[in-house]
Amino acid sequence: MTARGLIIAAPRSGSGKTTVTLGVASAVTSRGVTMRAVKSGPDYIDPAFHAAATGRPGLNLDSFAMAPSLIDALAGEAAAEAELVIVEASMGLFDGITGEPGRSGAAADLAGRLGLPVVLVLDISGQSQSAAAVVRGFATHDPAVRIAGVILNKVASARHHQQAGDGHPRARLAAA
Repeated sequence: MTARGLIIAAPRSGSGKTTVTLGVASAVTSRGVTMRAVKSGPDYIDPAFHAAATGRPGLNLDSFAMAPSLIDALAGEAAAEAELVIVEASMGLFDGITGEPGRSGAAADLAGRLGLPVVLVLDISGQSQSAAAVVRGFATHDPAVRIAGVILNKVASARHHQQAGDGHPRARLAAA
């Protein structure tokens, strides 16, 4: 994949991935950047939202249901048509089925295969410093997956944001 790109993922469903993806896609598109949004896995609702935000057809990439050569071809086509490709994960970043490495259906498979960095969306309601432990776990779980940034979602206050950010000495955490 030759276009610039990233994966927006989270530890679980309901963390805000779709909202963040649509916000980024809309903002980037409104600035005149040609982009494609992709959904990891067999989701057929979010790609319609992606198309509305980008003005380009939505696309699914599924490492379980698609041969690696098809993933490469579709990702390459999306990259050739866009300056930026954003992949929205389904469920949690590492959630898929047990089986052949790289063929679980998890967005982590796509991160490794396509060499895309991951931006992790964390719903930190009900926690603060523990968010750093979650980030550390995701950052070290699979060496083929690179966590490039973190967005804290459902931040209750500036103090809450500070406490969550202070939990990780290298973190530069953005609050949503």
